[in-house]
Amino acid sequence: MTRSGSLDLPFCLSATIAGVDEAGRGPLAGPVVAAAVILCPDGIEGLADSKVLSAAKRARLEAEIRERCSFGIGIASVEEIDAINILQATMLAMTRAVEALGDAPGHVLVDGDRLPRWSYRAEAIVKGDALHPCISAASILAKQHRDRMMLAAAAEHPHYGWERNMGYGTAQHLAALRQHGPCPLHRKSFAPVAQAMLL
Repeated sequence: MTRSGSLDLPFCLSATIAGVDEAGRGPLAGPVVAAAVILCPDGIEGLADSKVLSAAKRARLEAEIRERCSFGIGIASVEEIDAINILQATMLAMTRAVEALGDAPGHVLVDGDRLPRWSYRAEAIVKGDALHPCISAASILAKQHRDRMMLAAAAEHPHYGWERNMGYGTAQHLAALRQHGPCPLHRKSFAPVAQAMLL
């Protein structure tokens, strides 16, 4: 089922509720990463949408979430993104994240307006990463995990400035694509990369 709206905080803090979010749908390079989090019973203070948190606060919260909560990480590769499209790859990463929890949650709250095709009782909640702490926690884990992957990739492919843009299509990244062409971590199904391959 799909629903937009908010739920009472105690509902999200239930030990059987998993929040799910992703990072990396929009970039031109790198995988899409999803996280699923079941919060500890007493919750974690300071959770918010990862995009509005400072890097230092995200890092602190990530460490606390990993230490105190149940979580799973799911990844869909560049090859999968190009083969099945970014939407379906995102759904695949989300499915893998929930499966990585080990025990199936009783209910799943997913950020956004779409759900993967799965058997879990679930709701899609627009702006859920700002409404529900369990989804906020998932957004933090997904972003932090993907950022580390892109920082490692930047060391191997230094032309594109991924340590600053994390694979997004900034002016610097697009200029580097035109000058150097794409590398194996670029999403060839994305128009700017496909155009660069023709140069």
